[in-house]
Amino acid sequence: MADLRFSLQLQPVQWADGSLRLLDQRKLPAEETYLLFDNVPEAAQAITDMVVRGAPAIGITAAYAMVLSAQQHQSTADYQAKVKADMQTLAASRPTAVNLFWALAEMEKVLQQYESADWPTALLAKAVQIHEEDISANFRMGALGAELLQSGSRVLTHCNAGALATGGHGTALGVIRSAWQQNKITQVYADETRPWMQGARLTAWELLHDNIPVTLQCEGAAGHLMQQGLIDWVIVGSDRIAANGDVANKIGTYSLAVLARHHGVKFMVAAPTSTIDMQTLNGVDIPIENRDSQEVLACGGHALAASGADARNPAFDVTPADLVDFIVTEKGIIEAPTSAKMQSLLTA
Repeated sequence: MADLRFSLQLQPVQWADGSLRLLDQRKLPAEETYLLFDNVPEAAQAITDMVVRGAPAIGITAAYAMVLSAQQHQSTADYQAKVKADMQTLAASRPTAVNLFWALAEMEKVLQQYESADWPTALLAKAVQIHEEDISANFRMGALGAELLQSGSRVLTHCNAGALATGGHGTALGVIRSAWQQNKITQVYADETRPWMQGARLTAWELLHDNIPVTLQCEGAAGHLMQQGLIDWVIVGSDRIAANGDVANKIGTYSLAVLARHHGVKFMVAAPTSTIDMQTLNGVDIPIENRDSQEVLACGGHALAASGADARNPAFDVTPADLVDFIVTEKGIIEAPTSAKMQSLLTA
């Protein structure tokens, strides 16, 4: 069996020779292309356009982008103002992924602690730390989550919460990778995840990259698979977890949670503590990104819908805490999450 760190071969966010290097996930699996960025507006647009996606990876990207800002503006007269303006540009790139705002807050602490002349070096050190700690957290989550699975487990995952969405190894796919390594998983199912098809394009590609067999199905098939007794666990990631344990994740996650509860299938969320937003009391207050309707009406640039049809395109939904069996973080596992349990985890 391959070494556990095989998934570190997949790192969508890289720092190379003073530039930010991103794997263009829009082109996977057909083409592996890395794009270089040397300024914040282009890096922020890459987040918006989903060159990079997944809450932890977005946060890491924003951290490195702040280094680009400090490098670019260091010799200008209004250096500090431009760096802070770039931070606001990054904050506006995507509204739901709280790791973005967490990472920017960490970088702002550096701006406050160091003289502006030291910003490029200090910001880079912090960005590297954020990146490395995310990878370590993923391996810890993978190990903890795998402990919950029984031998012979059949799991379903949604969207992509793997190495491509993080610093490496993954959250939900980190659990799956670790459990596969322990011979606990016999079958992995992945939703196609429309409209961006992250399951078909990214999750399937990732798992096959590591020689883990995967079976794809349309989202609408998940209930049938559960009804047939083919699923033991649903394992997903998250873009934001509220203080009470409500979970925002890729659209369609809520439906899976309802189906899982009805069919007696366990529902696990794997996410680092940086995804937990204790300032947001519950899921009602989580901002939900609504994207361009053309993402639904067309695919790959080819129109699918009848001319004149409109479309709604919420990118995320919120799963209430009472439908979540386990939240797995690098600090520990919360079973049947509540506000008190969330607070206890973070203050332990």
